Amino acid sequence: MKLSHLKQIVTYLQKFTKISAVYRVSDTTIKVVFEREDELYFEMQRSNSKIFKCASYERSKVYNAPFDVLLAKRFNRANILDISLVDGDKILRLETSVASAYKEEKSFLQFEFTGKYTNVIILDENETVLEALRHVDLFSSFREVRVGQKLLSAPVAPYEAKEYLLEDVEAFLYEEYEVEMQEKLASLKKQKIALLSKKLKKFEELYSALDDENELEAKAARYNHFGNLLLANMNTLKPYQMVVEVDDYDGKKVKIELHKEFSSVAMMANSLFGRSKKAKQRAAYLHIERESLLSKIEHMKLFIHTVEEAKDTAKIQLLFPKNVQAKKVKTNDSIETFWIEGYKVSLGKNEKGNIELLQNAKAKDIWLHMKERPSAHVIITTDKQNVPERVIKGAARLCVDFTMFEKDRYLVDYTPRREVSVQERANVLYNKYKTIEIDTR
Repeated sequence: MKLSHLKQIVTYLQKFTKISAVYRVSDTTIKVVFEREDELYFEMQRSNSKIFKCASYERSKVYNAPFDVLLAKRFNRANILDISLVDGDKILRLETSVASAYKEEKSFLQFEFTGKYTNVIILDENETVLEALRHVDLFSSFREVRVGQKLLSAPVAPYEAKEYLLEDVEAFLYEEYEVEMQEKLASLKKQKIALLSKKLKKFEELYSALDDENELEAKAARYNHFGNLLLANMNTLKPYQMVVEVDDYDGKKVKIELHKEFSSVAMMANSLFGRSKKAKQRAAYLHIERESLLSKIEHMKLFIHTVEEAKDTAKIQLLFPKNVQAKKVKTNDSIETFWIEGYKVSLGKNEKGNIELLQNAKAKDIWLHMKERPSAHVIITTDKQNVPERVIKGAARLCVDFTMFEKDRYLVDYTPRREVSVQERANVLYNKYKTIEIDTR
């Protein structure tokens, strides 16, 4: 963070006289609520420290470390005595006081935007360290940050910082958040697309390596023919051979290779008949494997497209739920699972997945499908409670995202599962339903 920007932010902050609340919203982000519910966020990552404002920022969890306990005790409902930069450096200090039943307690909350030593330190009125976001020992830096030790001054920067005038500090703080979110979004997209692309490549390689039905049928016929030739020439053959040469029915010599040595000609022939049967079965069921791989390839391309089109990190987090990844449960290869505000949302990747969803859904679960066109089936597990409209809209958007590449306005029907009548496989009829519009443009 630039020193010039920090100076102007300090001037902006000096209008506040009270801290209503202060707490961590992520591992390195601290939220400070001033009077009139005016909120600022201090991102204290070593490589990316900054101050920003935003409309809302979801708290990842409630932190109860000693640092967080003392942070609340010393600064919640505290009066601000002064806000300034320490020694004109990139160290923002809030001097506060809290009036208790016994005495007035003064404290310093110090945000240090100092590169790899970026830190948040709580000091008493004598500048003794009470707690810190990061404790620093003497092996890491001459400036020790340890509870009970007096905090030394930071070294003076050996250069004079340039000035960068901000036309509107508040607008700059909001812009910092947008930049932060866009950087995180780009990073998340790159990471997740790389993961999905790896899976897509694997499916495409498996698809390319599939046998050809005609070749398999020809191979089955050839092995069957070889087996019959062995039986027809039993008297001239010797056991324990891996390569035999026999006369074909037209008198030509035929060389036949076996997988291993056998103790009798009958066993040789049975081996070839077995290979013929396997090749025939493989040819008969190959279309199922081909269709399965094609559906997986299509689903993965839609998944990648959905990630590419995501407008915020919340959408990425929805597509890659931690709830599911953390549980060591057997995953269904035909169903994708998401979580929207605690509601389980299941999506069929292919016809098999759609059929399973219809079979396993309960009567009060919500079923969604694109109106009057083939699409993925989606089920919201309700556990008998009413589902908020925003959850239904989120599930409808997933239904569209994993069906259509084109951006447009689409209609999605939804109704309780009990209103859906299965006709054949994943083909259904339904009468009582509502419709929601999803605009992907």
